[in-house]
Amino acid sequence: MKWDKKESGNFEDRRGMSGGGKAVLGGGIIGIIVLLLNMFGGETGQTIGTIIEQTQGSQTQTETTQTRELSAEEKELGDFAESCFVYNTETWSTIFEENNMDFQEPRMVLFDDGVNTACGSATSAAGPFYCPSDKKIYMDLRFFEELKNRFGAKGGDFAIAYVIAHEMGHHLQTILGTSGKVRQLQAEKSEKEANKLSVCLELQADFYAGVWAHYNKNLLEAGDIEEALSAANAVGDDAIQSKMQGHVTPDSFTHGTSEQRMYWFKKGYTSGDIKQGDTFSALLD
Repeated sequence: MKWDKKESGNFEDRRGMSGGGKAVLGGGIIGIIVLLLNMFGGETGQTIGTIIEQTQGSQTQTETTQTRELSAEEKELGDFAESCFVYNTETWSTIFEENNMDFQEPRMVLFDDGVNTACGSATSAAGPFYCPSDKKIYMDLRFFEELKNRFGAKGGDFAIAYVIAHEMGHHLQTILGTSGKVRQLQAEKSEKEANKLSVCLELQADFYAGVWAHYNKNLLEAGDIEEALSAANAVGDDAIQSKMQGHVTPDSFTHGTSEQRMYWFKKGYTSGDIKQGDTFSALLD
């Protein structure tokens, strides 16, 4: 991916610092699935959108202090993540303005090992996630090594860009009111039906990631879209469940299959039209 270093006052790099929270809860693009599979054998239907918002940041925030110097490679990776964050906020600010809507910029935090959030504490095992209570995207960049080595994704910088854009999609759902409506509906539904709503929410975030890529084609290099699709394929519920437990249980899916995740990202990328991202009507009718 082509990129220039961009900076944001809403970006915070806590890597190399102590004071992150110990794991009591977490969630993200694949981490929450892995965590729940380990705890409940894949039979639970709750997802990050439900679980993390039920925990109201009661943890005490500890003081962060620098404990190690980041390597040159880590610094460059952090610069890349910050630049992707800025590219996302610039794109969505423009799209919202074109549609006569107000865009509220989120914040983004890089961390090592553990972090305290307004949604509770999480470790790196949770994977990247968005906390609606403080409107922040949280990410341990070492996640992408696991994504490549453990789950078979191609890797590459655009896999990181895709995940950041996906988490930005959850921010859009929060400020548009979509996430709140889904939580209300989930409270009235069975676990199976609540899971379907979670899948719709996650696939819409993938669609928004594709829309972002559509608006930033000038940044793309050969193979970038393939990197994003490889990451989407690796984090499908069926792919993860098959690898983690040797079989799949479709009723417990909370993020969508590999095929669905790739389809909705590609639809967003091809159309660039936010009005075509109604995953709820497409999947629930």
